[in-house]
Amino acid sequence: MSNELGTRMRQLRRRAGLTQEQLAERAEVSVSTIGRLENGRLPEHRLRTLQKVAEVLEVKPEEWQRLTAALDGTQPTAPADPPEALTPAGTRSVPVPAAQPEEPVPTGLQGEPAPAVQPQTRPGPPAPAAPLPGPGPAVPSPPGPLVDAAASLAREVGRRWQREEKHRRVHDPFPLPVRYEPAPAVLMDRPENIQRLQPGAPARDLDLNGDLRTVADTYRSIESQRLVILGRAGSGKSILAIKFVLELLAAPSSSLRVPVILSIGSWDPLTITPRDLLVDHLLRDHPHLARTTPEGTTLAAELVDSDLILPVLDGFDELAEALRGPALEALNATTHPVVLTSRRDEYARAVRDVHAPLVMAACVELADLTVEDLAAYLPRTDRLGDSLGSRAATGVWGAVLDELRVPDTPASSRLGQVLGTPLMVTLARTMYSEVPGNDPVELLDTARFPTGRHLEEHLLANFVPTVYRHRTPERADPAPGQRNRDPDQAERWLGYLAHSLATGAHERRDLAWWRLGASVRLPMRILHTALLGGLCMFAANWLVMLFAVSAGYIPSVQTSAMLEVAVFGLCSAFVFGLAHCALAAMGRTVAVPTQVRLRLAAVAPGVEHRPVREILTRFGVGLLGGSVLGVAHAWTTAMFRALAGTFPHADLIGAAIQDTVALALIFGLTAGLSFGLVAAFEAPVDIAAAATPMRLLSVNRATATRQFLVLAAAVTAGIAVCGHAVVGLLQQVLPWTLVWPLDAALLLGAVGGLGGSAAYVLALTAWGQWLTVARFWLPLTRRLPWDTAAFLDDAYRRGVLRQAGAVYQFRHIRLQQHLARVHGRSARVTSRVKPGPGRRASEERASPEGR
Repeated sequence: MSNELGTRMRQLRRRAGLTQEQLAERAEVSVSTIGRLENGRLPEHRLRTLQKVAEVLEVKPEEWQRLTAALDGTQPTAPADPPEALTPAGTRSVPVPAAQPEEPVPTGLQGEPAPAVQPQTRPGPPAPAAPLPGPGPAVPSPPGPLVDAAASLAREVGRRWQREEKHRRVHDPFPLPVRYEPAPAVLMDRPENIQRLQPGAPARDLDLNGDLRTVADTYRSIESQRLVILGRAGSGKSILAIKFVLELLAAPSSSLRVPVILSIGSWDPLTITPRDLLVDHLLRDHPHLARTTPEGTTLAAELVDSDLILPVLDGFDELAEALRGPALEALNATTHPVVLTSRRDEYARAVRDVHAPLVMAACVELADLTVEDLAAYLPRTDRLGDSLGSRAATGVWGAVLDELRVPDTPASSRLGQVLGTPLMVTLARTMYSEVPGNDPVELLDTARFPTGRHLEEHLLANFVPTVYRHRTPERADPAPGQRNRDPDQAERWLGYLAHSLATGAHERRDLAWWRLGASVRLPMRILHTALLGGLCMFAANWLVMLFAVSAGYIPSVQTSAMLEVAVFGLCSAFVFGLAHCALAAMGRTVAVPTQVRLRLAAVAPGVEHRPVREILTRFGVGLLGGSVLGVAHAWTTAMFRALAGTFPHADLIGAAIQDTVALALIFGLTAGLSFGLVAAFEAPVDIAAAATPMRLLSVNRATATRQFLVLAAAVTAGIAVCGHAVVGLLQQVLPWTLVWPLDAALLLGAVGGLGGSAAYVLALTAWGQWLTVARFWLPLTRRLPWDTAAFLDDAYRRGVLRQAGAVYQFRHIRLQQHLARVHGRSARVTSRVKPGPGRRASEERASPEGR
């Protein structure tokens, strides 16, 4: 793009009598964006920004035509739509023949219109009865790096959900027929808005009937590209979402949007916008998207802003009730394509609260499974049916299916309703088809199960003991790290995990390994950080002192020196505890996994460097922390000088002040430079680093180990070098007499390098908190097993947990809530006698109460 565009934009701004700041405020863009625009450095894919600015400047049709030609680097050819002709949403039509309806262009998550696929020509006035410009199948034509990033993301998303679909045994023996039909009209927008029609244009009938095989086609037929999927708990909404994503990625299409599923049960719409929610999710599950672009933003943010991501928001009903209305309002503030799943009642209440459904969105509702569906599916899950003689055709399910075919009996009505969802069918299959000797006829006992809730709780209560007591044919061989665990212990540990997700302001779905320490109360976490910091500094001091004695630097370890080491450890513990309190005040007590790895190639030509701002931030944090630690060391030394009487009282205060200033500068500069050095060696992880939670844990373990080695070496050498420079400078400007021998400096540097680096890695990184809390403290208090990582992976392989990117989730929210309730009752009634292995009926294990 030449500077012709910038020259024209400056002329138009001056004609309007606006400064850059005034224009930026009215166009809702940054002043730096206006500056880049007038310097001719606006990226080609930012046509939406040009449209917003031109709209404020009220450009004429011929001026708009020259601006767009300058943007494309082409010569003007034909009149184009001026900004005055844009719709209120600020969108622009994609070029199509005059007799055809216009293909709409979506607006972004921030309400900005997205650029068209083909920028060569712009259409004239829209044809009559054409759809309004708005969301549609057309997407931007982004620059090469974004196309490559979107393509790699699509491949990774496809592989991930194919693996998860296989793990959930969706095709074993065949997918359950999840069907959908139009939801009540009150839960969706008007057909004219969904189809984005011009005023007066007749709306066509929407075909919103289908099943798993047609969900992608149904979505493509919706002009607004906004869809709500409703269904009761366990009706198959998540499976439908997975199938939708895989079908979109598999089918050849002109759309470049990558469908991304994210659970929104923990979303706080009052503080996090939908755009930021999506960007944060991409950065968590795909750390390679943290790479920076020439504009200074991350690839994740550029993909979202360039309308290359289709968010599939799963679990609207799992939001706190008070947050569903604000969440729906936040989604209604944008016309970006989106798919939303929810239970019907929770969504309906949110619609009533905000007096509007999801705008421009069609809405479908999942239907229950029929008796014919069960008769076709359940017998095929009983692999031992051929050995049952007269019941070989239907296996253990014969009597149950016969009863279900009899209408209007209490047993058939109740059980038919319960088995109307894929979740309950899967639980029943696990308990009866895959365990020899279990007879599903007991489900017809109305005295034992007087309500459908009792039946559901019975199936939920027996799921975990069943999968831990019996191995199905598909899982006959233990996977690596898998063990024959006691079902009672496994259920207790899973209950603790489920209960930990229910603590806090909102119930969470994501079981993240780095958040397991958050289940410990804040005072205990502060004490944990303080103890780690003090012990690391104490141990490093002792090791260095023993080395000095063995090397002959000091003759022996005196009692006063031993006491000084102990007190310095206590002071260090106080400093680290104070640091944790400061982080708690900022709401950052839980460390998040690192999105980078350390490598020497990060400083090589052609490899992406960390932003200078990040390096300076790390330097500032290290400077502050190191200075506080230096002050603590100085005053510890002064206290022992006073106790030992080695300094006259008249000189003691002056020496303490000198040591405080010198050590604060030395420790602060050393820590700041060391952390800045680590930041300079960081590079984003590769694309497969976060494919599973355990792989992300492995990456963080390797990064934490390298951080310790680099920081230990840098601090040890830095204290000696910085100490020499700082002491020399202070002696030049102040009348102080300071001594900084090299051998003592190296020993002090070793103490700070080994102790400080170990304390930082163990107490303030995600992997360190996982190691010290989840792998040590929680097992020590019998809340989790000692092999926590293997236990989580084992639970995933058994089907109790599922993977959602970098985190685990329980198989279903109903299972999570059941385990949390059982754990809560067990914690309150500790004197209750533990039931024997055979007592697993729902009346002994769980109450029929549920959400």
